[in-house]
Amino acid sequence: MHTEHENQVVDSDPDWPLAATRWAQITLAEDDPAHFDADFWLRLMRDSKANATCISAGGYVAYYPTQIEYHYRSKFLGDTDPFGTLVDGARSLGMSVMARVDPHAIHADAAAAHPEWLARDRDGNPIEHWAYPGVWLTCAFTPYHRDFVTEVIREIVREYGVDAVFANRWEGYYGISYSEDARRSFRDETGLELPAEEHAEGWPEYVAWRRRRLGDLVGIWDQAVRDLRPHARFVPNLGALAARDLARDLAEPVAPLFIIDKQGRHGIEAPWAAGRNGKRNRGVFPDRPVRLITSVGPEHKYRWKDSVAPPEETKTWIVDGFAQGALPWFTKFNASVPDQRWVQPVVEAFNLHASVEPVLKDLRITAEVALLDPTRTGQLRGGDNDHEDGFYHALVEARVPFEFVSDQAMTVERLSGFKVVVLANAEQLSDEQCAILRSYVDGGGSLVAAYQSSLYDENGNQRTDFGLGDVLGVRLTEASRPAQNNYIAMTDAHPLNAGFEGTTRIIGGTHIIGVESDAVTPFRFIPDFPDLPMEEVYQREAPDKPAVICTENAQGGRTVYFPFDLGAIFWEALQSDHGRLIGNAVSWALGKTPEVTVDGAGLVDVAVHRGENEVAVALVNLTNPMAMRGAIRETLPLPPQTVSIAVPTDRPKVRLLVAGVDLEPEVVDGRAEIVIPTAGLLEVVHVDWSQA
Repeated sequence: MHTEHENQVVDSDPDWPLAATRWAQITLAEDDPAHFDADFWLRLMRDSKANATCISAGGYVAYYPTQIEYHYRSKFLGDTDPFGTLVDGARSLGMSVMARVDPHAIHADAAAAHPEWLARDRDGNPIEHWAYPGVWLTCAFTPYHRDFVTEVIREIVREYGVDAVFANRWEGYYGISYSEDARRSFRDETGLELPAEEHAEGWPEYVAWRRRRLGDLVGIWDQAVRDLRPHARFVPNLGALAARDLARDLAEPVAPLFIIDKQGRHGIEAPWAAGRNGKRNRGVFPDRPVRLITSVGPEHKYRWKDSVAPPEETKTWIVDGFAQGALPWFTKFNASVPDQRWVQPVVEAFNLHASVEPVLKDLRITAEVALLDPTRTGQLRGGDNDHEDGFYHALVEARVPFEFVSDQAMTVERLSGFKVVVLANAEQLSDEQCAILRSYVDGGGSLVAAYQSSLYDENGNQRTDFGLGDVLGVRLTEASRPAQNNYIAMTDAHPLNAGFEGTTRIIGGTHIIGVESDAVTPFRFIPDFPDLPMEEVYQREAPDKPAVICTENAQGGRTVYFPFDLGAIFWEALQSDHGRLIGNAVSWALGKTPEVTVDGAGLVDVAVHRGENEVAVALVNLTNPMAMRGAIRETLPLPPQTVSIAVPTDRPKVRLLVAGVDLEPEVVDGRAEIVIPTAGLLEVVHVDWSQA
């Protein structure tokens, strides 16, 4: 085995999680030791300017000569050490090194020797792997995770001196495991038996218990690493929803950075979904570094893991991610490279990041608008993301820079940094969370809310009226009902009507709520009328119930409420009127000219990075022939874009970081206007007034 002497290992720099900004991950297959080309991977690390790497080490399969019994060695390992070879090569390039382990399954010999390690169903039967018969799923609440995996981690850190250990599928079996250890632990802590199924009796207690136990496990593994190398860390893979599976008070002290495992689009997911990951993570932990894993292959339910995604799609996913603060990390499954079409896009995207990093690394992403991110883990009421997706896309189309705020991390102080908070459909809000939002509005903040926001408490129980009814100026009169052929009519002159010239009504919702209000109602529902026979499709009655409710508060803020599924129906039908209505509502609620505006044709995802005397506006060009079908074949160059930024001087310096040119802005009334002639996938406008 390797030794620290052979590797010339030195203590890690305590700031390595901040310095490791471009990650190359090699996820080995069992047969890779027989044929992998280490030189290819090291050349790629150099050409992409990667400064950190994550390499498969152990867990389900060991890629080094482990000495631990039942730690399964690759049958192709022989006398080789592919993990050690890659560690040595990465160290020679000055890179940070992370070892990947995966403890979610074990081989038959370990299962036979230690049946207590296995996940079990309600009848006590061990659970075989769903995709590969003959191996068995593990339970995270047994000695396998607490003791055996801890020893594997210790061996890797001791022998190879890595900077971190990264665990994939570290939670073991994702369902409810009825192992004896899990049963005993849950009973001892709660006095209850494990729930019979999800959302059954005892489910809220189970969710809380599971989060605490997983948090404890992360702490055990992190301490095991730090006992051997004080500045090394354990980093769990937290999936696509940031740190939601861990109790915050347990995760915050140990996690030096968060790694988001949202490796590409699924189905027809929009290309801005990459950047959303950065926003969502900051919504939980705003000051913690985050890295976004991008697979070089497509990410679909059919599991084409050993294939290659369209090159422009891979490149866009990486770039939109880092523009929104989720720094780049690519992974290749299987070290063989029969299809090299992914290599150049990764190199180009990583080099784009390297070109803008010197400016962006010291800046903080800011916004005047926040979208509330409701908790999904353990929810008692089912649901989907359509409401969020619709509002998210409408804000991207309107070029509104915005952030997420998790309801877990919501405080009056946190919200006070935003001018507008948007509730796309935050159904489940506790009384305490409603009080926080009420205080935010009392302090002058503005709120835009839709559909069933605050109609349920944190346990999924329906209230008799909205928890935020007083704030929104509405009273519930009728629960949500499905509607066909629904329309809303403009009944009051109001800024929310802007852009609807030429019509007196627009499409309404597919699920509507009855409310009454004494506030201004720029739109009202047209009472239902048939959609067939065609001869019967005409309006019978005048508009009556409120469909859009607007209030102006004495404290300075404004509220807008939509009693229908505005976000979800926009996402489903993509009717431009719905997107315009969302954009108008946020603009009116803001009540002023935004700090940053970007005008021009095309679909652009905007992020504002701000420092004390500078601001950098990142424009990710998502304009492509299949923009709303997810796949990206090509990126169409942007026509001229006008960026307007509030500045405290009439002599700012302006530079386009990607084009590498300086521009002379026009400064009028405290705003610098910059015209970008064109842009490819990315441009960053850097405005600096530190020397003014």
